[in-house]
Amino acid sequence: MQSTELGNKESGKIWHRKPCPATRDGIIVNIVHSTSDYLPKVLRFLNMAFDSSGDCLIAGDHQGNIYVFDLNGNRFNLVQRTAQACTALAFNLHRKSEFLVALADYSIKCFDTVTKELVSWMRGHESSVFSISVHASGRYAITTSSDTAQLWDLDTFQRKRKLNVLQSVGIQKVFFLPLSNTILSCFKDNSIFAWECDTLFCKYQLPAPPESSSILYKVFAVTRDGRMLAAGGKSNHLHLWCLEAKQLFRIIQMPTKVRAIRQLEFLPDSFDAGSNQVLGVLSQDGIMRFVNIQTCKLLFEVGSLDEGISSSAISPHGRYIASIMENGSLNIYSVQALTQEINKPPPPLVKVIEDVPKSKLNAGDLKMKVTSGRVQRPAKARESKIQTRILKQDLTGHCENKENELADGLNKKRLQILLKGYGEYPTKYRMFIWRSLLQLPENHTAFSNLIDKGIHAAFINLQKKYPIKSRKLLRILQRTLSALAHWSAIFSETPYLPLLAFPFVKLFQNNQLICFEVVATLVINWCQHWFEYFPNPPINILSMIENVLAFHDKKLLQHFIDHDITSQLYAWPLLETVFSEVLTREEWLKLFDNVFSNHPSFLLMTVVAYNICSRAPLLNCNLKDDFEYFFHHRNNLDISVVIREVYHLMDTTPADIHPDRMLNVFVSLTKGQYPVFNQYPKFIVDYQTQERERIRSDELDYLRERQTVEDMQVEVDQQRAEDEAWYQKQELLRKAEETRREMLLQEEEKMIQQRQKLAAVKRELKVKEIHLQDAARRRFLKLQQDQREMELRRLDDEIERKNLTRNQEAVAKEMREDADAYRRKVDLEEHMFHKLIETDQTQIRNTQKLIEENLAKAEQACLNTDWRIQALHKQRSSDLQRSEHYQEMAKLLQKNRRKEIEVLNAMSEEEAKKWKEAEEKDFHLKSERKASALSDASRKWFLEKEINDAVEHAEHPCNKVVPRCQNEQVASSCLPGTSQLSDICEVDSSARISLNQRKIQWDTMERDLMERVRNLRQRLTAQARHRCQTPHLLAT
Repeated sequence: MQSTELGNKESGKIWHRKPCPATRDGIIVNIVHSTSDYLPKVLRFLNMAFDSSGDCLIAGDHQGNIYVFDLNGNRFNLVQRTAQACTALAFNLHRKSEFLVALADYSIKCFDTVTKELVSWMRGHESSVFSISVHASGRYAITTSSDTAQLWDLDTFQRKRKLNVLQSVGIQKVFFLPLSNTILSCFKDNSIFAWECDTLFCKYQLPAPPESSSILYKVFAVTRDGRMLAAGGKSNHLHLWCLEAKQLFRIIQMPTKVRAIRQLEFLPDSFDAGSNQVLGVLSQDGIMRFVNIQTCKLLFEVGSLDEGISSSAISPHGRYIASIMENGSLNIYSVQALTQEINKPPPPLVKVIEDVPKSKLNAGDLKMKVTSGRVQRPAKARESKIQTRILKQDLTGHCENKENELADGLNKKRLQILLKGYGEYPTKYRMFIWRSLLQLPENHTAFSNLIDKGIHAAFINLQKKYPIKSRKLLRILQRTLSALAHWSAIFSETPYLPLLAFPFVKLFQNNQLICFEVVATLVINWCQHWFEYFPNPPINILSMIENVLAFHDKKLLQHFIDHDITSQLYAWPLLETVFSEVLTREEWLKLFDNVFSNHPSFLLMTVVAYNICSRAPLLNCNLKDDFEYFFHHRNNLDISVVIREVYHLMDTTPADIHPDRMLNVFVSLTKGQYPVFNQYPKFIVDYQTQERERIRSDELDYLRERQTVEDMQVEVDQQRAEDEAWYQKQELLRKAEETRREMLLQEEEKMIQQRQKLAAVKRELKVKEIHLQDAARRRFLKLQQDQREMELRRLDDEIERKNLTRNQEAVAKEMREDADAYRRKVDLEEHMFHKLIETDQTQIRNTQKLIEENLAKAEQACLNTDWRIQALHKQRSSDLQRSEHYQEMAKLLQKNRRKEIEVLNAMSEEEAKKWKEAEEKDFHLKSERKASALSDASRKWFLEKEINDAVEHAEHPCNKVVPRCQNEQVASSCLPGTSQLSDICEVDSSARISLNQRKIQWDTMERDLMERVRNLRQRLTAQARHRCQTPHLLAT
């Protein structure tokens, strides 16, 4: 036994050497998934499922890792990580690469194994989903939880239906029956219902099991043909239900070791036609036992007490068994290695006749003994020898049965026996058997010649009458019908030929030669005498059917006659469509297995049997529309019952009305070239062909004329369209011109409005500008006034400073120089004083000139303002604003006047202070001058005395005897007062004269300046008063 560890690998090989499963356990490989940590941990597999081919297996562990195992390709791949445990899996969807997984969060997701992407996400369950059942077509799925079952459309992934039950009842399982549209629902109270998938109509309910063996069903399994249901539970009893008879037909008791059944699975067989005979039973001990439900024989076991099985799945073709073990690993078993009882061919049905030895034969007496003989064929292995019973014949017997031998080694009688036993041929070999039964010649050259002629004119527009969705199918149908029409002209005129050939085209679409020859063989043999009354239905054939129906069911025929229903309504629709409208694919194939295996009259008997088996609903029909609907739609009718009825009719119909009296035996197509088919009224077909050709030529002429007219109409329409376009263009131009004019008018209006707005804005700006100019003018006037005041103060300070400087210089010079120098200095100072006065007068004149210029500018500004006021006198709001500004200006002027008065008062006070300081300084100067005059007088007296003494000494040098010291004392004591006083008077008088002159000049200059300032203030006041009065006059 090989073991594979998945580990962290996402892909790899399942086994590394060719598996050789032992007969003892049959294990191909054991798959284990564990982590690669320091302490490895096994990741348990929880669920698994096979795909529809049976060669791929999908499995998911409890951590959400989902692997796909390709048993043919020996590869495994990690396709998805869901990060949560999966509770159910399904891998048999109609898109082969997709699978469904139910997760622990109660949701169902669909993933793609190739792209590994999420396809869809379905929600709706409120508890864990433990079962997913997929329809045979793979387009629908049923998900089941404990409280509900939901039907999903796998094309749109939308929920179609939802089954809710009471909590007290509960759901055990809801699933599709194989190869049918029936849904089986099993509940916890042992009730089992069957529902129609499309309408959800309850078809039937199984009765309750007998009380002697009543168990609570837990697990279920259905055979592949959907006819048998196996149910089990907490008991060692198994119940087998026949779903066709709707009754319990067998109870199987398992060994005493089995106390409860955990799972049931049927093991498919290639030769049982879907009626599986081997059932796998997984019990509570972990062992899965496979038993034959017919012989109740235990075939083999899987699992053991040490290595128990948790759950199992069996591949659809029955080759593999996959089991999840109780330890979490996954085992793959080979069924071929476990048993030889599966996939065995059926026992031989032929008996061997042996001759009696010639020595014991008499001339008139011949004894024969029937025994079973077997001929051994080479076996594949020693253990298994497949034996087949054959028929030993002599030469005469061989000649008699030669007609039953077919081309490929098959025997028609044996095939008929096999067909009666199983009801149909194996799907895998059906096409091979049909080709052998019909003895198709496969004339490739002849068929190529027919195909090379192209599509027949009668079938060029086939898609208009029969809109087929598949382009490939339509193309093949056209080629097949065209080949039939080229083979025989009648088929180009047969209206029902597409209905007759379509099911065979769909069945043999990959081999057009076989398709053509099957249809041609069908027409030659099973459509005999159909075209004798062309173009009418085959009255002779329909009369045969009506005679047979009258013999076997007169009541039904009388019902048809009473309601005016002819054989063209109850028989011809079935024949012209070869039952394809009223049967499903599987039913149709099953029917034609029997048709091709019997006499051509079998098809006509099938029509009668179909009516007889449907007599109950037909007898309830009273309207012609109901009959037409019945014979053109599928009905709830078992085809097996119909086929049995056909065989009964074939055997019980009298020879005088039996169709085989009128129909020939089967004749195959000839080899090389196809036979001539002219079993039809040639003149009618030729006439119809000529008429059709004439009609076609007329139609071509008509089409040419119509094309010419259409071309002319197109030209006229084109010219009309051009004229209309020209007129529309002219109209558009006119409308565009009007629109342009309107736009220009609107633009002009907008321009006027914008100009008005601009004028208004300009006026506002001008008003603001005037206001700003007024404010600037006021600020400028105020600045000039402040500058003039500062200039006056500066002049006053300069005058005072210069006076002080000059006085100090004069005093210093008077003290250092003598009287002459003092006089020259006085003259110089007077000269400089005059120059200063001239400078001051020049500055005063400049100031006066500047003031006059400013006054002139102010007057000009006032005139401009008056003009603007007169121009804007209609704007009352602005006038009011200006009046307010003027009032503010008047207030400001009043404030200025008050401040001027205060300034004048302050200047007068300052002037008084200055005069007082000047008087004090003058008094001090006078005192100083008196002191200097006394010192000058004393000095002068001393000099004069010295001069006199020098003169006297020069005149009387010897007479002077008085000492010098005595003279000094006398001189100091006897100083003449008259000389001192005279000098003081002279100095005082000169100083007083200069001071008086300066004072007079300063007084005169001050009076002039004050007079000018007063005149300027009067002018400003008068102008302000005039401005304040003007708005009031304008307002009145």
